[in-house]
Amino acid sequence: MASTSRTRTARIPGERSMLAAMTVNAVGSGMYLPFTLIFFHHVTGLSFAAVGAVLTAAGLIGLTTLPLAGTAVDRFGARRVQLVLFGVRGLGFALYPFAQSVPAFAVVALVTIIGDGAFPAVQQSFLGEIARGADRDRLQAASRALSNGGMGAGALLASLVVGFGGDAGFTAAAWLNAASFILSALLMWRVRPAVVVRDAAAVARQKAGYRLVLRDRPFLGLTAANFLIALGYTALPVLYPLYISTWLHGPESLTGAAFTVNTVLCAAGGVLVASFVRRRGARRNRSAALGAVLFAVAFAGQIVLGTVRPQAGWAIGAGLAVIITVHTIGEMVHNPSAGALAIAAAPDAVRGRYMAAYQFSWQLVRAIAPSLFTGLMAVDGRLPWLLLIGTTLGAALLLVRLEPHLAADAVHPAAPRPVAASPKPDLVPAA
Repeated sequence: MASTSRTRTARIPGERSMLAAMTVNAVGSGMYLPFTLIFFHHVTGLSFAAVGAVLTAAGLIGLTTLPLAGTAVDRFGARRVQLVLFGVRGLGFALYPFAQSVPAFAVVALVTIIGDGAFPAVQQSFLGEIARGADRDRLQAASRALSNGGMGAGALLASLVVGFGGDAGFTAAAWLNAASFILSALLMWRVRPAVVVRDAAAVARQKAGYRLVLRDRPFLGLTAANFLIALGYTALPVLYPLYISTWLHGPESLTGAAFTVNTVLCAAGGVLVASFVRRRGARRNRSAALGAVLFAVAFAGQIVLGTVRPQAGWAIGAGLAVIITVHTIGEMVHNPSAGALAIAAAPDAVRGRYMAAYQFSWQLVRAIAPSLFTGLMAVDGRLPWLLLIGTTLGAALLLVRLEPHLAADAVHPAAPRPVAASPKPDLVPAA
């Protein structure tokens, strides 16, 4: 029995440290992301207008630097770049309380946002280096669950710190966030990626760079599908609050409740749902497509709710509870499979560039979603959901149709296999 247990819980070298680093990183991010404008207004003393303008400009500039992060990963290895980004983000949050003029805040914000924007692509690349086969799907699910749990814990911790400390509490939260990134770096330092063979083909791919990515039509298809479904992911933080308060005329507390349901379900059930999908032997593209279809079902439910528009608060709450549950199940089914599919579809030698291109779809959606959703809401509150039904079903169809054009080992999660933790004489470390 003990042997069986060990087999089921077999881990890659340094996995516990890596998961701990992911958790600490999420707790730190959760301390400011849920109330970004308010956070930076109190930390820097600048007006909301100045903070908003600087963050928007820095975000757009940061979007253009994402390809550089992908190139750095392929040249220096994901682990090294990730450690640098932890340091940059930690330094940025440590300096925020001293950035009390617009120019100083702009500089610190730009550097920090570049680090934040590049981090997901670098982490995806790192998972590709550290894990193989079904381990990638498992770690994707674990990463998502820990991220949700950590973000919730971070938001709660920040609320307590600010509640007791007032304005000084925001400064303390900034420094705690900085400390979280440094601690994450120390934990990640213990994790060693797999080793890769530097053969002639790998060197040729590295020289091709982003030209190789742009010629890879199946991967561009995956990126396009991710763009379409990423709009569905942004519905929770961007569209739900606006829709609940202005179209349904529900209490604002329902917005917080929706976030709580999503966070708790993802944290508690994300790994279990992903494990069930893996045990069923589902192809990654098809399980990702299923998640997209579940998103569409949830969005159709919003149209029904927005058409009926019940007057009773409890009826709105009950309807939203069912809808957000379906939405969250779709997220738990889609995210691990889609992430592992993108990692597996990328050649090892240029995975950093591939993941940067893939991450660009997320960043672009975050830039356009607020104006897109608010514009549609101004016409009719149901229009954004109608758009999202079309984009998520389109993504599902695209994922299914891409299957014959993707490598078999990208579509089918293989059984986990051991990866080397240290280089041999004829191999060169990936990081």
